[in-house]
Amino acid sequence: MATRLQFENNCEIGVFSKLTNAFCLVAIGGSENFYSVFETELADVIPVVKTSIGGTRIIGRLCAGNKNGLLLPHTITDQELQHLRNSLPDQVVVQRIDERLSALGNCIACNDHVALTHTDLDRETEELIADVLWGGSFQADNCWQYSCW
Repeated sequence: MATRLQFENNCEIGVFSKLTNAFCLVAIGGSENFYSVFETELADVIPVVKTSIGGTRIIGRLCAGNKNGLLLPHTITDQELQHLRNSLPDQVVVQRIDERLSALGNCIACNDHVALTHTDLDRETEELIADVLWGGSFQADNCWQYSCW
């Protein structure tokens, strides 16, 4: 089923939410209608969690994740990090990454099996991505120019 949805008159809902097979994150501060659509469609299957990252609502741009893990930027507060750890299923590894490129949702494209990463991410970060998301991690030169996935 397809549902039309906006976040405060902005149709780019992926900026304000993150959906995986194991959880859904929704930005705080939006209209109750925005949150209730996720609740209505998903709450019987996966947890739907209201949150912010570093006090901002652009959570879809700042995090990356799949059914195995959630990667968060160094800008997330300890309180926000603890809230997510308490709210998500136990099998989901929640990890803060100390990386210069903090918009992880823009730098990592992933599913449950593989992650494509921005070429400027540190090697240590790439290894952490592979560990947390339980898949191979590949730096991709061309996909950022051509969006080939």
